[in-house]
Parts: sequence; C-alpha cells; structure tokens
Amino acid sequence: MNDKIRAIICEFLGTGLLVFFAVGTAAVGAQYLGTVGIALAFGFVLLGLVYAIGPISGCHVNPAVTLGALLCRRLDPLTAVGYWVAQFAGAIGGAALLYLLAHQIPGLKTSGQLGSNGYASRSAVNLSQGGAFLAETVMTFLLVYVVLAVTHRLSARGFAGLAIGLTLGVIHLLGVPLTGTSVNPARSLGPAIFAGGGALSQLWLFIVAPLVGGVLAAGAHYLTHPGPAFDPPTARAVEDPRTKVAEDPSA
Repeated sequence: MNDKIRAIICEFLGTGLLVFFAVGTAAVGAQYLGTVGIALAFGFVLLGLVYAIGPISGCHVNPAVTLGALLCRRLDPLTAVGYWVAQFAGAIGGAALLYLLAHQIPGLKTSGQLGSNGYASRSAVNLSQGGAFLAETVMTFLLVYVVLAVTHRLSARGFAGLAIGLTLGVIHLLGVPLTGTSVNPARSLGPAIFAGGGALSQLWLFIVAPLVGGVLAAGAHYLTHPGPAFDPPTARAVEDPRTKVAEDPSA
C-alpha cells in the first residue's frame, strides 16, 4: 500500500472519529457538559488525531484545511481531491454511527438536531444568516491560518497538535452558542444528512463559509510566512506531525 492510499485512509478514519466523538458530545452530552465540555471534546479529539495520523496524512480532517494547504502548494490537486472525498465519506460514516447510537437512547431527539449547525431559529442566540456567514468565515480563518502557520518551517517544532487542538477548542467556546460551530464542511454535512429538516436546508452556509475562510487564511499566510513551507531538501513530518502533507518538494 503506497503512502497516498494510507493518507486517504487516515483522512477517512480521522474525520469519522472527529464526527462520532466530538459531534457526539454535542448531540448526546450537551445538557450535561455545556459549551465548555463540547469545546474541550472537539479540541482534545483533534489534538489526539494530529499526533496519531498527522505523520501520515497531515491530519486535515477538514476540507477547508485541505483547500488552504492546496492554495499554499503543500499538496497537489489530485491529492486534495482524494482528501476531500475521504473527509466527506468519513464524516457521513461517523454520523451514521452516531445516529445509530442516538437511537438507542430513549427520548433523544435527532430530527433536525444530531449536533448539526444552524442559524436564525436553529441558533441558540438566534444569529442571523449574515451573522452566521461572518462568524463561520472568521472562525475558519483562524483555524486554517493557525494550522498553516504552526506547520510552517518557521514554527516551533513539535507543538503543532497542541496549538491546533487549543485553537479549535477556543473557536467552539465562541461558536457553539452562535451556530453550533462548523468551521468544517465535512463535519456539517454528515450530521445534517441524518438530522434532515432545517439542518439540510441551511447546510449550504456551513459548506461555503468555511471554504471562504480557508481561502482568506491561505492568502494571509502567504503574506505573513514567506518562502517555502518546509526546510529543504527533506521536509518530513517526523519533527512536526502536521507537515506530512507534501511528500513532493514541488507541492
């Protein structure tokens, strides 16, 4: 099995685990854990995944992160497409397992819920559509910018996972009351498919806004972190588990 196949499998597995455990916390345990508990779940799961599969795939587990990496030439278009397919498929698989688990809990509502994202009446603070788009764009900008920055050759080696996990946790502290926090089109798609209703009708925003945030983050990273992303001639992920996105030095 070659490295690219392994990387795609890792993206599938990682995104599925992120949805099952982190979104599962929001869907099943929100009343017990609250916003802080949900934020910690997302941050800790991603932190663990970064160190577990980062050396193999870069642990994007997020189409917006993959888009940012693609725009920064850290991986080639074909690999990016493979990652996107794996991420969306993994998110759907993780959401399917979560849906089956949720249906074993008497009285738990899944219709229109299941940890899905939303605005207006589906937002805890009744955030408008425009406000939701702005919030998701800015929050995704921060996540993707941090991912790109802490995996750059100028960053401190070995601390990428900690920085990325903490950043996602902080984003959820703000975003959970606003939209439920997407910042990840795959994370939004999986639960919305099984929740149905308003979750599906509002899904477009949680796909488009994070991708816009990823594009803006790549542009900002290009301005603040000049030069090649990795130290030539061998840029490997051994020292930094998120930097294995580019096996090809030309990527």
